[in-house]
Amino acid sequence: MQNNGTAHIAAVAARLMAEDGVDDVELAKRKAAHQLNLPEWIGLPTSQAVYDALRTHQAIFQDSEQRARIHILRTEALYWMALLSDFHPYLTGSVLDGTAGRYSMIDILLYPDSDKDVEIFLLNQNIPYAFARPRNERTSAVLQVERNDLTTNLVIYPAHDERVVFRKHDGSVRERARAEVVRDRLKIDAVL
Repeated sequence: MQNNGTAHIAAVAARLMAEDGVDDVELAKRKAAHQLNLPEWIGLPTSQAVYDALRTHQAIFQDSEQRARIHILRTEALYWMALLSDFHPYLTGSVLDGTAGRYSMIDILLYPDSDKDVEIFLLNQNIPYAFARPRNERTSAVLQVERNDLTTNLVIYPAHDERVVFRKHDGSVRERARAEVVRDRLKIDAVL
């Protein structure tokens, strides 16, 4: 249950994510509290409350733009997932859950036998990439690739981590999906 203060923080955080490209929900909550001139000790909303507010904001202010954006990003994700199918790809993050903002990147998890296998594959395909900072200690590497003015993070984990269930900051399970599920969601999106 939220009080009016945390609901207001959630709404401002959602706007920051939707309009300003803030992609870290914890950062968005802190920035929202700061914008509202609230003290640091104030109770912040849950991440789920911010994501709920984000979906509401996008439905009200960006509905057709949002649907088109998600379609484009999921289609691009499928391209990379097909190309990298030998590395057991999964789509995750805001593109999968439908909350991707204007500046969101695509996040694809890969589970190769060796970290270097993905790099060697990209080099052999003449696909340029850049290294990005790993998000946690389990991540072996993050490679960023670009195509069609879209950035995709290839988040590489050890092969044995494919069976590990990852959790978000709030303890809920981090959703991930294989290409078949992403294709099904694109079909559903086309009907809506």
